[in-house]
Amino acid sequence: MNPFLIQNCRILGDSGAGEPADLAVEAGRIAAIGPAGSLDPGHYGGNRLDGAGRLLAPGMINGHVHSHEHFQKGRFRNLPLELWMNFVRPPQPIPLTARQVYLRTLIGAIETLRSGATTLVDDLNLGAALDREHLAAVHQAYEDIGIRALVGLSMMDRPFFEALPFVQEEFEPDLLDELHAAPRASGEDLLALAEQLATERHPTRSRVGFVVSPSAPQRCSEAFLRRCRALADRHDLPLIIHVQETRLQVVTALREHGCTYVDYLDRIGLLRPKTTLIHCVWLTPRDIELIARSGATVQHNPWSNLRLGSGIAPLRALLDAGVNVSVATDGCASTDTANMLNSVGLATALHSLRGEEPEDWVGAEEAWRAATHGGAVALGRGDDLGTVKVGATADFVMYRLDGVGFTPANDLLRQLVHAERGQSIDTVVVDGSIVMHGGRLTRIDEPALLAEAREEFRSLAPFYDRAEAEVARMVPALRRIRARCACHPIDASTYSARLS
Repeated sequence: MNPFLIQNCRILGDSGAGEPADLAVEAGRIAAIGPAGSLDPGHYGGNRLDGAGRLLAPGMINGHVHSHEHFQKGRFRNLPLELWMNFVRPPQPIPLTARQVYLRTLIGAIETLRSGATTLVDDLNLGAALDREHLAAVHQAYEDIGIRALVGLSMMDRPFFEALPFVQEEFEPDLLDELHAAPRASGEDLLALAEQLATERHPTRSRVGFVVSPSAPQRCSEAFLRRCRALADRHDLPLIIHVQETRLQVVTALREHGCTYVDYLDRIGLLRPKTTLIHCVWLTPRDIELIARSGATVQHNPWSNLRLGSGIAPLRALLDAGVNVSVATDGCASTDTANMLNSVGLATALHSLRGEEPEDWVGAEEAWRAATHGGAVALGRGDDLGTVKVGATADFVMYRLDGVGFTPANDLLRQLVHAERGQSIDTVVVDGSIVMHGGRLTRIDEPALLAEAREEFRSLAPFYDRAEAEVARMVPALRRIRARCACHPIDASTYSARLS
């Protein structure tokens, strides 16, 4: 990893973009920052990049993706989560080779880098067989492209389809028999693999690391959740879990536990720092108080929340309560994109729908901080990721300032958040290595790999078609379950997540 110097760039800090400066990278970290022309190129081996006309910004952290969905991009119209989710996790898995898994993973990694994120958290459904060759292909894809990644296993010890109320009453008996007979990974096998990965791929030692990822409280027994918590604590690992994405999930919690899932998770000790609650759209003031007190993070996924009709999370209330908030794209089957600039832009514009006073809306500065520093805090790395300062890990992005999005250049941060979607990205550095330069990925042959992915998918499309046709049999029962849950009352103090 050779040292290098970037000269005469504009660095985006907490107070906006400063005067032209030099920035040096050495041993994977930002070694020095000084006024333009003040750093000696000779000290860094004469390796230098011209930063003139460039904005250097911290790499964003895409805190939640599902790489197993990348081949399902564009396949679904807008559907409520409970009608949509079985299509992306069909009971009968799609037969994939390790090479196809590798290519599928790269699709999202490429778009992540090309939209200004240098880190992603992949909540991966590895399938019933827990295929180690497939897992190795995911890891290799991230190693090869050069991105920072934390890969979880979508851990659960309950059947996926049983995470809803009234299943036994509404599903046809023969369909229930088929679903029960479908193969699934056991909780014990998932925990055993997680224990192995916690040692082999700890994120403090590996750029492509591991994160503990119990899927959701409705898919996990209390004992399983406690064991996931203990595993994360034992190895000092981040933990992520889906929580209260929809009204139906709140109803499910009330029926099962007599309280919200946030309250339940707090009671069993799951809420702690380095714990990320994904979505959190349907929250009460008490939920927010519990999250704030625990030091946990809320993961905001505005685009998928809208596409799936889940609603609008109470972001202002969370920020005002002192909750750390991060931003992500979610999976490509619900969003059709892994573009982080799309999510961070929506994270500021969306919340003008809640609150009459503009001072209560979410500004570009707050959304950007959530996408950078907030994501780093969620992973327990608030001091060295999502920031550009001496001593921080060298994960950053340089944007050309001569494009239409930055012309005229009035406020670079606001224009980055509102106008830029990746077209101006020139250079990306991850862990001190240049993984994109001149708009070209340096470590992979992007055109060839994307062409290969398109060709491979031609043979896979019929399998996806058949799997979706099978899942369609579940939709009438799922609609009846949604209708029954819609009649169930929830706490009147719950923040309104929908406009109607």
